[in-house]
Parts: sequence; C-alpha cells; structure tokens
Amino acid sequence: MNLDAQHPLNTGLTADSRLIQAYQGTRPAVTPVWFMRQAGRSLPEYRDLRVGTRMLDVCLDPELASEITLQPVRRHSVDAGIFFSDIVVPLKLVGVDVEIVPGKGPVLGKAVRTAADVAELTALDPAQLDTALAPITLAVKRAVAELGTTPLIGFAGAPFTLAAYLVEGGPSKDHIHARTLMQSDPDAWDALMTWTADVTGRFLRAQVMAGASAAQLFDSWAGALSLQDYSRFVAPASTKAIAHVRDLSYALAPAADAATDAPLTHRNVPIVHFGVGTGELLKEMHNIGADVVGVDYRVPLDEANRRLGGTVPIQGNVDPALLAAPWPVLEAHVRDVMKRGESAPSHVVNLGHGVPPDTDPDVLGRIVELVHTVSAGE
Repeated sequence: MNLDAQHPLNTGLTADSRLIQAYQGTRPAVTPVWFMRQAGRSLPEYRDLRVGTRMLDVCLDPELASEITLQPVRRHSVDAGIFFSDIVVPLKLVGVDVEIVPGKGPVLGKAVRTAADVAELTALDPAQLDTALAPITLAVKRAVAELGTTPLIGFAGAPFTLAAYLVEGGPSKDHIHARTLMQSDPDAWDALMTWTADVTGRFLRAQVMAGASAAQLFDSWAGALSLQDYSRFVAPASTKAIAHVRDLSYALAPAADAATDAPLTHRNVPIVHFGVGTGELLKEMHNIGADVVGVDYRVPLDEANRRLGGTVPIQGNVDPALLAAPWPVLEAHVRDVMKRGESAPSHVVNLGHGVPPDTDPDVLGRIVELVHTVSAGE
C-alpha cells in the first residue's frame, strides 16, 4: 500500500535523509545518530513539562507528546526524532487496566496467567484502536510538521514484551510466569501473542500512516529466551506485528541524471528491530521481516555484523554506562563503535539501550558532534 502523497517520504522531505539512507542500506557521507529514550528523562525541559502529570496522560495529550518528541532534536541536533509514547499505550486504549507507576514501570490491574484469563483479555477487540488511536495520530502529525526534513521514527513494543508485562502483571527480572505459560499451554500462549501482535501492530501502523518515516519494534525482554523458544513461541507473532507496516511503501524519485521518462520506484518504510540481551537472537530478529537490526551494548558491532551475515544495516551500540565516564573514555568508546560499525553495509549510531535519567544532556550533544565530525573525515 502506498503512503499518502503528503507523507514526508513521498514529498521527498525525509527520503534522502541520512537516517533513511542508512536504514535502506546505503552508507551516507555523514553517519546518522540518535538516542533511544532521548525524548525525556535526562532533559530539564522535559522534567519541567512533566510536573504534576501522569505518564500515560502525557502520552495521550497530542500537544505534550509532540513537544517532548521535539525537545531532543532541538537540543542535540540528532538525525531523527523518536516518537514520545510508551509501549503500553495501545493496551490502555484497547481497555486493559494498566498504569505506569513512577520508579517501577507498567503495572497491570490483573495478571494474565490462565487460559481463561487469556480468553477474557482477547475478547477486547483490537479493531477499536482504529479510532482510539486518534490522539497518537494527531501527536505524530504535529511533531512531523515541526521536524521538516528530520525523520520521525515510530515505535511499538514487540508482542513478547507486551505479553510478558501482561502475564507477570508488571516488570519482572526473569519473566518466569510468561515462560511457564508458553510451555505449559501453547494454545493460550499463541492466542495471547496473536492478540498482542495485532494491538501493537496497529499502534505502529497508525504512527507511520500519520507521518513517521521509519518504524522500530522494541523487544525489551526477549533476552530472557533461548533461541529455540524465541523461534517457536515469539518470532511468528513478531512477524505478524511487523506485517502491519511491512506493506507500506513510498515513491522514490528517479536520480537527477535519469531519463525524463524514468519510472518511479517504490521502497518500503524501513523497519528496525531491537532487543535487549539478544545477541544470540540477532539473525532470527532480522528474519521476522526487519530491514535493520539494533544491537545492544553486549555484542561488538563487528561481531553482530558477522552473525547477521554481513548484509544487514545495523544500529547501536554505545554503552549507556559510559555516558557518565570522563570524556576521553567515552570519546574512545564512540570512535571504536563507529570503527566496528564500518563492517556493516550501513550504520546508525545509537545507544545499546536507553539514555539513563541522570545523563548530562551536554554529553549527548558532544556525541552527536563527534559522530558527525568523525564520519565527515574532519
């Protein structure tokens, strides 16, 4: 399905940006960089805006969500905005009792532990999101209008990560209840994963249709799984989630020196798949239909590239712990990440996880300047 003619990819605003070039497998002259969780957390302007508000209320306020999305782009001059929201937003909008508790994370009113619990949950129709996601659509449109030639990345939680929260009832260190359910009742697990894939896939599609130029699927908890369990119990649902945006394409204008009657070509909206602690799963994570694989800080990028067969654009993987290190230590690390990233077809510099809340914002700005300077050969 072709995106709307006014979509930033179709109008040419973002199709030739550094980020989209890199995501499509072409190495731009200057390496693009952005940071996971760059919107919020470490920014004083974000904390000022959040005073007296609840997280999910902010996510569903188009004006606030778009403003927070834009803040790090203004401050850091990163090569992309990442839409400010939360992976449990579509759960909330479809009718799940969930709140984000400060200092803890998403907490469910009821854990989904049995086949009966799964049946009760999946009776909530994901199709209602087509109208319930209106605040998200509006927030994306507002942000895109301000970003201009800087692409916006839409994001959503992968089905397993959402399912893990639902089964555990909140954050967990080992996700043992989720892993138990998948093994002890595969039918209930499949129903749960099919439902979460539809819910999160619709969330992701709404963002792209509203103007996001790329999509990223986060599987925060997939690192708790073996390769065998991931392949059998998780990958099919992640493929279903990705399918909600896999069919979206945009027209690519002919090169300047092409014949005047050269036909338009079409490219799909680039899709990134990132997981935490998923070094052993990288190939399978690519195989679900992703164009780009995000790599966390545990696996060097040249090794990640080897595991991926040397043909996949990669994103990552500065260690967030080093953001508080002395600048010479951090600079050497960033340079090493960039050097290792040269082994892949293309590379987008990012963190190997999210920005810690106590990070000095000026440090992120220095990284952006370093990445742009080093890759430009200055």
